[in-house]
Amino acid sequence: MTDESTKRTTRPIGEAAAAFLASERIAVTGVSRSGRNHSGNPIYLRLRDRGYRVFAVNPNADTVEDDPCFPDLASIPGGVDAVVIATDPRHAETTIRECIDLGVTHVWMHHGPSATSVSPTAAALGRDHELSVIDGGCPLMFGPTADIGHTCLRTVLTLVGRVPRRIEHHPDH
Repeated sequence: MTDESTKRTTRPIGEAAAAFLASERIAVTGVSRSGRNHSGNPIYLRLRDRGYRVFAVNPNADTVEDDPCFPDLASIPGGVDAVVIATDPRHAETTIRECIDLGVTHVWMHHGPSATSVSPTAAALGRDHELSVIDGGCPLMFGPTADIGHTCLRTVLTLVGRVPRRIEHHPDH
């Protein structure tokens, strides 16, 4: 489906997730120094364990999960292709603006069973600047990063509207 006035299309969440997970270098914002109970840490660890070049972002940490941590996206040597936002949604717009400035084209705003990083304002800003923004769900629910628990959770959260069925995006991404 295409909107000719904005050159945007929609595609199923599975296609958008596959495009995101095809990225070679992924940053995860909102990882915590205090451990694995924060939503950013399991995402970071799973991506790392599945062979992705993944970068932890937290302005208040030097290391996370025994790896270097960066204060912002601009500090990551060589940049990234994609970003998972796992922070409070109040910080999402700042991250989207960084993505725009740095040319990052794929963003995933995490929304699990309770906590969310989704900001409708930030998602709209990203899309207005031709970013592919997945606003809900979790990358661990799809493709090579999925496990049975996340796959089942995806089904339930899709039914209650926390995982979008279709994603609006710019056709060049």
